[in-house]
Amino acid sequence: MSGNEAGGMDMFWMKHALCLAARGAASGEVPVGAVVVRSKEVVGEGYNQREKKNDPTAHAEIIAIRQAAGNLGRWRLDDCDIYVTLEPCPMCAGALVMARIGRIFYGTKDPRWGACGTLYDIPRDVRWNHSCTIRGGILAEDCAKMLREFFQARRQPAVQGGEMAERSKAGDSKSSRR
Repeated sequence: MSGNEAGGMDMFWMKHALCLAARGAASGEVPVGAVVVRSKEVVGEGYNQREKKNDPTAHAEIIAIRQAAGNLGRWRLDDCDIYVTLEPCPMCAGALVMARIGRIFYGTKDPRWGACGTLYDIPRDVRWNHSCTIRGGILAEDCAKMLREFFQARRQPAVQGGEMAERSKAGDSKSSRR
């Protein structure tokens, strides 16, 4: 596969992850989507579901790798890639290393929680028995825009019953991430 073909496929899969992120946003979740791909086929996908599941670990990446492992019947995902709209946090980066994901592709950097090169570089740490190749910046502006618009909408006053009330800010006091 040529570089142009690979770049086109990377954009294709990131668009898929963006669609998943939009599903999360529509249900009130921070819009992060992830898709695990093996041989040009989706084997796992997810979007943030922390609010829905009342589970602090229900990040898009965790949901996607659990689904991939279940679908493939194994926990080692070394022949798989993951595409995620936001740079993985430390928890997710660690899970990706533990799952032996081959390559991590992400959209926009996370200046507060980024663990794939921004604040930490967990998947490339030479002290682990596995490392992942990382490439960020795929459709970065589209990914960042979705997050910005989600949080801007949450910060706008909402009119409820004739009274002004501010929408919940749960999760966005310290992070644009999750």
